[in-house]
Amino acid sequence: MDLNQRITAFSKLGLFLTDFLSTEDKNELALANTERLQLEFSEVLVAAERKNAWFTPAYLKLALTGWAESLSVDNLNNWISAYSFSEKSLSKKVAVIMAGNLPMVGFHDFLSVLISGHSVVAKLSSDDKLILPFLAKVLIEIEPQFETKIEFTESKLTDFDAVIATGSNNTARYFEYYFKNKPHIIRKNRNAVAVLQGTETTDQLEKLGDDIFRYFGMGCRSVSKLFVPKDYNFDAFYQAMFTFKDIVNHHKYANNYDYNKAVYLMSLFPILDNGFLVLKEEETFSSPISVVFYEHYENIDSLRKQLKEKEEEIQCIVASGFDQKEVGFGQSQKPKLNDYADGVDTIAFLLKI
Repeated sequence: MDLNQRITAFSKLGLFLTDFLSTEDKNELALANTERLQLEFSEVLVAAERKNAWFTPAYLKLALTGWAESLSVDNLNNWISAYSFSEKSLSKKVAVIMAGNLPMVGFHDFLSVLISGHSVVAKLSSDDKLILPFLAKVLIEIEPQFETKIEFTESKLTDFDAVIATGSNNTARYFEYYFKNKPHIIRKNRNAVAVLQGTETTDQLEKLGDDIFRYFGMGCRSVSKLFVPKDYNFDAFYQAMFTFKDIVNHHKYANNYDYNKAVYLMSLFPILDNGFLVLKEEETFSSPISVVFYEHYENIDSLRKQLKEKEEEIQCIVASGFDQKEVGFGQSQKPKLNDYADGVDTIAFLLKI
């Protein structure tokens, strides 16, 4: 199976997702059993939500839509055109230990391993163990040669040539010790931050709300901290956040909001609150669900230096006119195929092993 075949197969998987999400009666993908697969996929998604209440229908649809758009022939070709692939290279077995904080959060690693010509051994999170195996099944229906390239396991990993593992800072230490003799990418906790300068429009602030609230703020690209000028007035920020007020109707989010607010109040910490989002002044980056930390800065240049020194804790910076690598407001949860987690080029790594 050459690179073009792999690209074609994944682009057809994108068409399957497009068909599934479409309200029109169409079949872009010429599979004889597409209708059966779509019905089965609907059942898988219902089961995924039942197993993990954070996976709401809206957020499942959002994740699937993102991948349906990314898996176009043009997007896949543009992505891999930056690399030199050799079909003569030996296929390796790559273990991928996946997180489960967002729907299909491990799909990019799954895609990267297979598009590189390797085999994947996936160890799924218990929070997200239904969707990817089903999509792998569809991929095999599209291109049967993938059947020998994909394995899911719940056992201890023993037979592999390289590993990509995602986890907390604590598990990362274990991963680094356990996999020290294998080529590896180990991902730790990271968060997105936003830099406000007090000149943002209402539209920009509302888009920032997407960066904060999408997936309940549980992603590594979710904005968990704001950097604001000294004497910043949060009125405009909170007015823009009001668009997202219904998030508190989700019982798990509401429980987190009530708990975190109560802890801060009982501890006599000064906070800002609008009924569904708590703001707390804090130097650290990783805030709990329903809470966003903030920190004041004196000037832009010193802030750039500060964030540069902390770049290993930051997934991305949401801003306008702050930094060359910044992400625009409303874009943090819409990564492109070449937006690699932790800034580590997964394809480059896979082509070297």
